[in-house]
Amino acid sequence: MALVKSKYMQVVNPVYSGDIPASEMKLSFINYDSESAETKDVSSIDEIIKLKNDSKILWINVSGLKDIESIKRLGELLEIHPLTIEDILQTEQQAKMEVFEKYRFLLVKTIIKKRNTFCRLNAKKKIFFVPFGKDRRFISTDGKTDELIITQVGIVIMKNILLTFQELSRGAFEGIRRKIMENTGEIRKMETDYIAYLIIDKIVDEYFSSIDHLEEHIENLEERAARTSDDTYIEEIQETKKYLLLVKKAILPLKNNLMIISRTESFFQTGEIKPFLQDLIENMEHAVMQVEHYREWLSSIMEVNLSVLSYQLNKVMKVLAMISAIFIPLSFIAGIYGMNFDVMPELRYSFGYFIVLGVMFSVAIVMIVFFKVRRWF
Repeated sequence: MALVKSKYMQVVNPVYSGDIPASEMKLSFINYDSESAETKDVSSIDEIIKLKNDSKILWINVSGLKDIESIKRLGELLEIHPLTIEDILQTEQQAKMEVFEKYRFLLVKTIIKKRNTFCRLNAKKKIFFVPFGKDRRFISTDGKTDELIITQVGIVIMKNILLTFQELSRGAFEGIRRKIMENTGEIRKMETDYIAYLIIDKIVDEYFSSIDHLEEHIENLEERAARTSDDTYIEEIQETKKYLLLVKKAILPLKNNLMIISRTESFFQTGEIKPFLQDLIENMEHAVMQVEHYREWLSSIMEVNLSVLSYQLNKVMKVLAMISAIFIPLSFIAGIYGMNFDVMPELRYSFGYFIVLGVMFSVAIVMIVFFKVRRWF
């Protein structure tokens, strides 16, 4: 251990930093070869390290990053650079990839969709997206709260060891584990590169699930565009656009990293994975195009809503203008007979007041009829 410390010159002190509190750490492993497979949840790093064997593949999964000391110890035992451990614990950075002498490192963002029961009676009128935070919620049409949470997964690929570090404790890769345990296809005969590819493929699938989920929300915004004058509607569209930008920032770096990986043989050293990588890159490009399409769609929805608001405002202004036009001659007549000059014969007529009221009423009726004939209202 001392040799490892002196080799890497541990001048960094990795600490957890993120928008959400660190989850309790859970350790599990799968140890397998072409003939057998074993999986287990364990409580300490030492139990896993004993399984290290050059003849078998060892997949170590760390869910939750609260136990920093255990993660640092795992890094020391497997000679993982402290800067890599620091990247794993700092969950606010973009996706990245690095190639070291003994391992390859890939940091990716995941987008998780959750749906919780929700009572509209206790709800506010609208739940905004929180700009640039991790927890994004909005009320769906079926009365439930939809949550889109952006988290981080770190993947360390060695010759016979694969490590995954998940920010949140969840069963994201249970399908891959099941394939290994059930010996589906040729999965047990493949190296750690292939398992890493399956993990990335699963994350990309979650991207599409989350983007499709946003489509439902945008369609709801479109339906409301022509019939809402709520002051918060434009703000809701803007917050949705900000979230789409955040989704793009999560997807685009991974796509760029995969393009770099596909052009070099220093990361995935198994040639069979290259066609799969190309398929992943095409899927990522499609996801980015979808996000851009949704942002343009939201811009069009905003323009429609602004046009509706402008039309409604014009109608109100037209009514106010007609009312003002009707009262202009009435105010003129009232002003003449309110000047209080001594020589004003009409002031001494017995029916002068009623005559003036009749004239004012007639003027108002004539103007209203005129506006109606001209179809101004």
